[in-house]
Amino acid sequence: MDVFFHTAFGEIAALLVMAAMIGFLGIILRQPLIVSFIAVGLIAGPSVLDVVRSADEISLLSELGIAVLLFLVGIKLDVKLIRSLGAVSLLTGLGQVAFTSIFGYLIGLALGLGHITSLYVAVALTFSSTIIIVKLLSDKREIDSLHGQIALGFLIVQDLVVVLAMIVLSAIGIGAATEGGAGHGGGSVLTVLASGVAMVTLVILFVRYVANPLTERLARAPELLVIFAIAQAAIFAAVADFVGLGKEVGGLLASVSLASTPYRETIAARLAPLRDFLLLFFFIALGSALDLSLLGAHVTGAVLFSLFVLIGNPLIVLVIMGALGFRKRTGFLAGLTVAQISEFSLIFVAMGVSLGHVQEDTLGLVTMVGLVTIAASTYMITYSHRLYALFEPVLGIFERKDTPREPSEASTHPGDGYKVIIFGLGRFGTAIGIRLQKRGVRVLGVDFNPLAVRRWGELGLEAEYGDATDAEFLAELPLSHAQWIVSTVPIHPTGLSYEDTRMTLIQLTHNSTGFRGRIGVTSHHKHDTEELFASGADLVLEPFQDAADRAVDMLCGGAEEERTEIPPIETEEQPVS
Repeated sequence: MDVFFHTAFGEIAALLVMAAMIGFLGIILRQPLIVSFIAVGLIAGPSVLDVVRSADEISLLSELGIAVLLFLVGIKLDVKLIRSLGAVSLLTGLGQVAFTSIFGYLIGLALGLGHITSLYVAVALTFSSTIIIVKLLSDKREIDSLHGQIALGFLIVQDLVVVLAMIVLSAIGIGAATEGGAGHGGGSVLTVLASGVAMVTLVILFVRYVANPLTERLARAPELLVIFAIAQAAIFAAVADFVGLGKEVGGLLASVSLASTPYRETIAARLAPLRDFLLLFFFIALGSALDLSLLGAHVTGAVLFSLFVLIGNPLIVLVIMGALGFRKRTGFLAGLTVAQISEFSLIFVAMGVSLGHVQEDTLGLVTMVGLVTIAASTYMITYSHRLYALFEPVLGIFERKDTPREPSEASTHPGDGYKVIIFGLGRFGTAIGIRLQKRGVRVLGVDFNPLAVRRWGELGLEAEYGDATDAEFLAELPLSHAQWIVSTVPIHPTGLSYEDTRMTLIQLTHNSTGFRGRIGVTSHHKHDTEELFASGADLVLEPFQDAADRAVDMLCGGAEEERTEIPPIETEEQPVS
């Protein structure tokens, strides 16, 4: 076995096998890969198996991984999203960063960490993992919801803060290297700054004259486009490191040079697996540098900082969004997305260690906080709606009497005469709404996606923003004259279980709203259909089966098969069967 680990190739092969095994266990526990990667680093490190011997090779892969990670952060920064959300993203993002930094710094001082160490830890606590949050919200189909869009907005603000923090640390590193008489080969501060200006100028010229035509040609061979992007990230990182700016700034400059091209999404999508692969070696390098026996003194600090991130960060967001006029539900769900620290937190502190500002045990402290908060927040975001139902009675203090920022509060229900209320304004729900309107039936649409609500308005249909699982919202709907409630929202996995919006809607409308009409829901599986009827559904629509039946009828010359009679909707014109 020692002979096997003696070669760098054999060692890396063993580490990859270990990563696959621990990653599989992480999937069973529904944990993000980052948690598994950190665990691989700690297990492979000197405190457990001590199998990391090829430090130079792993360090090289680690540095390339950081360059690619920062490249993807830069190329995915969508400033237009901040502009579209306006002050909400900026105020929430900057407010969360400011308050987390202040309170984190004070907690660090109270623990006796010292001013510089407390500052590093406090700033590290402000970063949340965009990768994890986007993945979890996407799995829950909430990435387009109001709280999802707001969370994306202030995550982008956090990413901008990350960029500024990396640049500041690089500038500090320039001064430190100059004072120490050594550097990365960059010479004096003036020489480094001049080199930085030259690189920025080069990027501007590249974007202006070269980026679009070059990437258009490269895009004819997608593999070549990806290789070019990697080469761009690597060469910019290498040049920036040589002149003293640091690999991180180089990776960001490389991303800026390609961020304006129409192929940035393709590049980002194809580089994401490579980023995950190379980040594994960052965490292995991190774990191999940590001695777990020295972390015992920081257990209390790790617990306090973890509780602050898990509880304090969401409360900060909840307070800010409540003050801005959002409902407590939106603020709570958005706040849960910042209940963890990011991989950038570890990179940031690792840079501090390399500059000699903080000790390695500080990096160990932040790593422990990362493990706890990322693991715990995954379950918190997954079960966010159940947590809201649990804490909803005490969240009223975070909501203003008026909530002008909520789309649902901006509209009214004139006449209160809706015959059908449709939840889920996707293609199927929209098709039903348009056909009902053509038959003279007044329809109200409800969706958790503000863009879907806006699209219905553009089609001349009436719509509200809201959540079918929110009992408080359902109680405010104009149900007195409604004859049907229809849900076209299918069942979807939330990561740890299946949260069936249809079942919840049936239960809430029957038990909490006093609705006396009929309920129709959609189903794509036969066993779901049986369960939905047993739960109280009056009609179960099966889009694929119904479309197939209709197609057969048309192919057979309009022959009608026997169908279950559905009570018609009363209208002033013609009934709808």
